[in-house]
Amino acid sequence: MLHRMVALCLSALWATPIHAQVAAHILLQDSPLAGFQYHAGRTLWPQLREGDVLTLVREPHNPHDPKAVRVEWHGQQIGYVPRRENADVARLLDRGEVLEARIVRLSEGRDPWSRVRFEILVPVDPIPRPPR
Repeated sequence: MLHRMVALCLSALWATPIHAQVAAHILLQDSPLAGFQYHAGRTLWPQLREGDVLTLVREPHNPHDPKAVRVEWHGQQIGYVPRRENADVARLLDRGEVLEARIVRLSEGRDPWSRVRFEILVPVDPIPRPPR
């Protein structure tokens, strides 16, 4: 009976999508949002909330920075990972690594560099994947 319960639990575990199994994250960086004043951030400001998920999009052909990483909120660009902090993020995204980002602080200040602070996380999968 015990073996059957263990087998059922394991089969349910392996049937669960891998993103549902992620139990921990490694904080890669905590950064201010660059370029907030030039993108949809002003318009979207009233809707932004701490904890909101952000999407990181590589722009390898960006004419101003070949390591550019665009930051989006619900499909709309709100800025960039700062140039001085984007090399590792760009390299990881180029290798196909999964990175997560979220807003950690919003501030009403006039300085656009202090309006949105976000963190970039590397999901850690503590559960070994089954052999294929």
